[in-house]
Amino acid sequence: MIRAAAAEIQDSEDLLQIDETVFGNMNRKSTIEKAILEGRCLVARSDSFLVGFLIYNTDFFDCSFISLIIVPPSERRKGIASSLIQYFERISPTKKIFSSTNESNDRMVKVFSSLGYVKSGYLENLDEEDREIFYFKKQNE
Repeated sequence: MIRAAAAEIQDSEDLLQIDETVFGNMNRKSTIEKAILEGRCLVARSDSFLVGFLIYNTDFFDCSFISLIIVPPSERRKGIASSLIQYFERISPTKKIFSSTNESNDRMVKVFSSLGYVKSGYLENLDEEDREIFYFKKQNE
């Protein structure tokens, strides 16, 4: 069973290990630690193990923006990203939620689609020949 909750500072080392497993470096250490301290980082736990995390902010045109969702390869296709997003939807401080992913990231494209997010636009030139797709969902009032 996957449980999502706010990250705590003692989770930072585990989150950095997940980040390093997925991206091969710990370049986001300060970003992750700052998000935890500011209450903008959520974690997914399976039993007592961290199996993924989500970072968001609210400075995207005064809307929530999910800027990072990371699930290690060994834990993918188990509903972890969906669980994190659904938990965030319940606690989102804004009615409008945006996020984005590379057009080539078929897994996340399917996750956003399955959760009712709609395409809101594209951005060229972030990654060479791989457009960034922006997604949007409005929470029920």
